[in-house]
Amino acid sequence: MPASTAAVVAAALAAGAALAALVAVIVLSRRTAQLRRLVEQLQDEAVPLVHQARVVVEHAAAEMERVGDVLGSAEAVTATVDSASRLAYRAFQNPVVNVLAFGSGVGGALRRFFGRAPRPKPASATALAAPREHRRRRARHSAPKAPAAARRDR
Repeated sequence: MPASTAAVVAAALAAGAALAALVAVIVLSRRTAQLRRLVEQLQDEAVPLVHQARVVVEHAAAEMERVGDVLGSAEAVTATVDSASRLAYRAFQNPVVNVLAFGSGVGGALRRFFGRAPRPKPASATALAAPREHRRRRARHSAPKAPAAARRDR
């Protein structure tokens, strides 16, 4: 191949490569412009959303602080009511028992004074349970006994 033909082929290849590079630059510049528009659109939409999110988070933080204050106040009220109820229980327990005992004693004295029969004393829990326990014991002792061999098998 002569040198001039090789130079023409090389020039044609170089022109083709330059044309391909020019097409690539044009395509890339269009894509870059599209990407720039998308980024601007995203900024236009995202910045207000981020601002709104920040406002909502600040509002939620303020509400959480208020809830914490209310919870602290509720705990303080609970503690106050608890201590007041303990104080009232301690303050009134002994006098109420004394008043009831005094009333019962006065009632018994008046009944005796006017000749009425005294009220029967209430049965205690152990007195009520005694007949039941007695029946159980009697039932155990009166049950027929099994033969010794049967008792060992149990």
